Amino acid sequence: MKHLSQASQGLTGQSMFQLLARVQELQRQGRDIIRFEIGDSTVPAHPHIVDATKRALDAGHVRYANSQGLLELRETVCAFTQRSLGFRPDPEQVMIMPANAIVDAVVRCVVNPGEDVVAPDPGFVTYQAVLNYTGIRKIPVVQHERDGRFRIDPDELGRLVTGSTRLIINNSPNNPTGMAMDAQDIERVYRVAEKKDVYLLSDEIYSRLVFDRPHSSPGIFDRCRERTIILNGFSKGYCMSGWRLGYAIGPVDVIKKMALLLETIYSCLPPFIQYAGIAALTEHQDLIDGYAESCKHLRDVIVAELNALPGVRCPLPEGAIYAFPNITGTGLTSPEFCERMLGSGVAVLPGGGFGAAGEGYVRLCFARPEEMIKEGCARMRTSLERL
Repeated sequence: MKHLSQASQGLTGQSMFQLLARVQELQRQGRDIIRFEIGDSTVPAHPHIVDATKRALDAGHVRYANSQGLLELRETVCAFTQRSLGFRPDPEQVMIMPANAIVDAVVRCVVNPGEDVVAPDPGFVTYQAVLNYTGIRKIPVVQHERDGRFRIDPDELGRLVTGSTRLIINNSPNNPTGMAMDAQDIERVYRVAEKKDVYLLSDEIYSRLVFDRPHSSPGIFDRCRERTIILNGFSKGYCMSGWRLGYAIGPVDVIKKMALLLETIYSCLPPFIQYAGIAALTEHQDLIDGYAESCKHLRDVIVAELNALPGVRCPLPEGAIYAFPNITGTGLTSPEFCERMLGSGVAVLPGGGFGAAGEGYVRLCFARPEEMIKEGCARMRTSLERL
């Protein structure tokens, strides 16, 4: 008898893309929606990145490539890591693949069904989505809101890591809260992984978007040779979401298995896309830095606007491109708040979709024009004043 697999029954996908589809349908019907739901920038990719893609196409870089990634891009990642983090990995430690897929590949290569992964709550929805369908248990480590910022307590993290744990996932700067851990807490997280002898997946996709302190990575402690696997990419800091380009840096034995997994399901990434990554990491870094400064300004704008709304309190995100305001003062649950705002022409995401600790919050992406932020918040104010 035919049936769907148990793994497929556990597939949940990403809530932001499901809302995206709903919002796009409303827009096709003629609705005017200000969209804060999807974690994408309205700023186009810089012209030198687009031009590099075109040149690669014109040069005929359209055939199969090394499943682990072009050596030229992997060497560029090594050089960039030296500049940004102070250590230089070997090209054999680097895997080129879509950043979102790195979560799935790492989990499947280092954790068995029935074992545990400790991951942040609230946290990026792909973590839970991958664990759901692979039959792996998620042990949530809660991000606590204290003194106007979100924080994970490394001591609490250490108590959650048991003999069944195989992997810790850490995400700084964080999606959805904007938490950016300081160097001391990053080291404490690494020491937990070291003491318990487990892998540490450090999701650093927003590392170019840290506003109030330098970015810190646990990769500096073992140079990604023993347990740390860095996830990074181009979608967020380089406005390249449609390229689906990312990279992992990790122990060679893990990276080799990840390469075989990508080879099995996807063969390789398009080489012309990879040449765009080389341009992003090497050319016109002033433009990249300028985008980060712009995001910091937009961060300040949206936090001020949200804190002026009745019943809303918004901590200051220290990185990434998201505000995560507490909306419990409105008397609405997160889903109720989001439905009400959508009815008012504003799309935001309920915090509970990022984990149980996210209930009472909503997520807004502020990588938007300033006038859009102000208009969206004005619509929300009007809606809340009618409660």
